[in-house]
Amino acid sequence: MRAVVQRVSRAQVSVDAEVVGAIGTGFLVLLGATHSDTLADVRVIADKLINLRVFEDEAGKMNLSLQQVAGSVLTVSQFTLYADVRRGRRPAFVEAMAPEPASALVDAFVEHIAAAGIPVQTGRFGAMMQVELLNSGPVTILLESREGVLL
Repeated sequence: MRAVVQRVSRAQVSVDAEVVGAIGTGFLVLLGATHSDTLADVRVIADKLINLRVFEDEAGKMNLSLQQVAGSVLTVSQFTLYADVRRGRRPAFVEAMAPEPASALVDAFVEHIAAAGIPVQTGRFGAMMQVELLNSGPVTILLESREGVLL
């Protein structure tokens, strides 16, 4: 499972010009799954995200977690995180998980975040989405798991 995590001041996702998810301070998470991903991978990525200390404390140091700043998460499914462009110019997506099981893992990720008491919004799985964000920092972090272990 791969997650591109962006610390944001605000972010929103729209489908057909309708805002379907929006947050203030927190994380925009672009989330993709591959064939071998399981609920263990979901838990690893979600737990790391919940406890990631990248928000500034009073001294201006990245020392606070999402929970400590009362932040939110906007999760957007992103199968293109598994694009393979090693050959040619057109991406291949053979490493991306099929839509039905990937959707279930994205839902499990959202449930795990919400169970920790963090407000979470989502895009619409499989839809053409427009994502807007104000990256704070900028801070962008790549999280990747393999069989329930963070790489």
